[in-house]
Amino acid sequence: MARCYSGPMPRLKPLPAIWLISDARNDAVLEQALRQLPRGSGFVFRHYHLAAPARQARFAALARVARARGHVVALAGSRAEARRWGADLAYGPGQDLAPVHSLREIGRARGALAVLLSPAFPTRSHPGAPSLGPLRFRLLASRAGVPVIALGGMNPRTARRLDWPYWAGIDAFCGEPNPRNPKDS
Repeated sequence: MARCYSGPMPRLKPLPAIWLISDARNDAVLEQALRQLPRGSGFVFRHYHLAAPARQARFAALARVARARGHVVALAGSRAEARRWGADLAYGPGQDLAPVHSLREIGRARGALAVLLSPAFPTRSHPGAPSLGPLRFRLLASRAGVPVIALGGMNPRTARRLDWPYWAGIDAFCGEPNPRNPKDS
């Protein structure tokens, strides 16, 4: 049966409900944020701003913290690179976790295990840019055919407003209330 697949199938526990996305903006608090996330959450390491050797070293350090908490670790890059670096999943267009912003991109994400649909709400990283809002988010998500992780302006408060099972944040864990406790926000 294994020879029927074009590549190794990732071994993944159930899809985490909450995901932390790394960025140059949240780098200083990532270790703390990873420790505060509920056990078994997800972590997407991007860090495009670092040169290759520094990026790989930072990934290794953060992956150790994430794994100690039972988090699923994804690397922004190809599946081959994710395997070499020891990540559970690859993040990016055409990868295990595919970022999407439109119906067309959702259609192009065939083969993804899940998509990150954004921007659900206005974001600090793209001030003034249009966002999907709850209704349009749900309409697009219903066409995905795979689990959809909400991204863009997401934090514990907006996650409750969207009432969606999966969400990811970049700024959400930088001094924000604990995502385990809805009363904190």
